[in-house]
Amino acid sequence: MKRLMVLCLLLGVIVGCGGEQVNTPKPKGYFRIKFPEKSYRTYISDAPFTFDYPAYATITKDTDADARPFWNNLDFPQFNGRLHLTYHGVFSEQNYNKMTEAARTLAMKHTIKASAIDQKLINYPDKKVYGIYYEIEGNTASSVQFFLTDSAKHYFRGALYFNEAPQYDSIQPVIKFIKKDIDRMIETFKWKN
Repeated sequence: MKRLMVLCLLLGVIVGCGGEQVNTPKPKGYFRIKFPEKSYRTYISDAPFTFDYPAYATITKDTDADARPFWNNLDFPQFNGRLHLTYHGVFSEQNYNKMTEAARTLAMKHTIKASAIDQKLINYPDKKVYGIYYEIEGNTASSVQFFLTDSAKHYFRGALYFNEAPQYDSIQPVIKFIKKDIDRMIETFKWKN
């Protein structure tokens, strides 16, 4: 009799534990990103500047209807990203002030979604390269913007965008990787005249 009760109890436990399995959703995963080895080329053209850029990126002319001479895009096809590069001549102090204020305004437009915007001064007096580097954190359309100038004749601006909906936590490793390339570009930037 005791055996029968133990057997019934054991059978009841087994039946009670069986049945429909409860599934819990798993968090969304992301693909592992394979970064290329860092190597650089020098951008040389009839533009009034040169700089180093990554060998795994391509430079193409900007084909926008409003594009001007020496406007280019530095494409990172494996990351679906693009660094927009624009150049303007400086014709007056008013013109210079207008362009630097426009760069600040464009960077600060991301304040709504940014968790932080850090500004760093760029100062290479031996090469007459000055500017401001904006590092924008958060789910913003652009994560890096900068401008370079000699404060007299030349003005060069860059803005990094990805062709994806911004998800800062998932693209942060890519941004960190590309920032090193942008830093190299700025460090090696030279005006031809």
